[in-house]
Amino acid sequence: MSSKDFKTLDDIGNVQGKRGLVRVDLNVPMADGKVTDDMRLQALVPTVTELADKGAKLLLLAHFGRPKGEYKPEYSLEPVVAPLAAVLGRDVGFMQQPDADAIAALPDGSITVIENSRFAAGEEKNDAGMARAIASFGDFYVNDAFSAAHRAHVTTEGIAHHLPSYAGRSMERELTALDKALGNPEHPVAAVVGGAKVSSKLDVLRQMVEKVDHLIIGGGMANTFLAARGVDVGKSLCEHDLADVANEILAAADKADCTVHLPYDVVVAKEFRANPPTRTVNVHEVAADEMILDIGPAAVEALSDVLKTCRTLVWNGPLGAFETPPFDVATIALARTAAALTKEGQLLSVAGGGDTVAALNQAGVADEFSFVSTAGGAFLEWMEGKVLPGVEALKQSD
Repeated sequence: MSSKDFKTLDDIGNVQGKRGLVRVDLNVPMADGKVTDDMRLQALVPTVTELADKGAKLLLLAHFGRPKGEYKPEYSLEPVVAPLAAVLGRDVGFMQQPDADAIAALPDGSITVIENSRFAAGEEKNDAGMARAIASFGDFYVNDAFSAAHRAHVTTEGIAHHLPSYAGRSMERELTALDKALGNPEHPVAAVVGGAKVSSKLDVLRQMVEKVDHLIIGGGMANTFLAARGVDVGKSLCEHDLADVANEILAAADKADCTVHLPYDVVVAKEFRANPPTRTVNVHEVAADEMILDIGPAAVEALSDVLKTCRTLVWNGPLGAFETPPFDVATIALARTAAALTKEGQLLSVAGGGDTVAALNQAGVADEFSFVSTAGGAFLEWMEGKVLPGVEALKQSD
């Protein structure tokens, strides 16, 4: 979906004194009442400041956690207000419930956080009555929360059918980057898909073999594919019952002229813990009491050579058990190669998913990729080729 398919803030016109319902992502990690990672707060700054500077009265809609349709004080958004104000560098108000008189009294250019949308039972049900009621408090709607766009909820999808609706700057940037990566990419295209289990990314793998030229499979998922090809993976994490599925995906890749890359040397250990004794071996030399926990240096070098032939890269998931040293070596090495190619202008690199962002931060290259999405489920569903309700509603809005 390209930016031509939906309206952006460039199309919004005069908003002086108008009430703007802006869906943002305030679902930030908290510890002892403090935000421990403000990346999502930083992401909403361009949209909120642009609209506030134009004189709109902004009502920020967001969820926090999973309160399951009832008020639970531990899920209140009120503790996020001060950190958000600090990031924005301006005052931010807080309102328990949207109230027409209170909103009318707000000054132009004001910013107010509305309490957790998921405290209302109708939010996650996308209740039509609730959508109409919330929409009545606004003159226009902006969705700037791609991370929640895979949910058909009142504040992510329902409201868009009742108000002129626009993509915020963060949403616009995300959709533009994703379109360049898979919607209309420059070939050759490579995809890195890692993670523990094939079963969690079956749809992604099936979609990728139809769209990319090179599919690099890492993490525990690679073990399942190796086993399907007759490799004894010892006591590695492996879904042996998915051997037929793995072979189907490999066959589909052959048919689509997509090259699947599996490691031919691996790092193994007899126990999974930090810094155990390890061996780097050919995949056919894994002992019965060993487990594969990372791919080896020869495989990393070969994959780096693959990336050097590509123009576009989509990355979701680590190559090894990167949270536990020394099994982060391959992920970090390949991420740095991708970052260097991006910096040289040879590669458009788009990455997303929680583990992926953490891995790129660990490698110190998150800022060097073309685009890194903070969205987890939405990014994964986009890779699966699914329709994202929050995005589709913007496309349909007139």
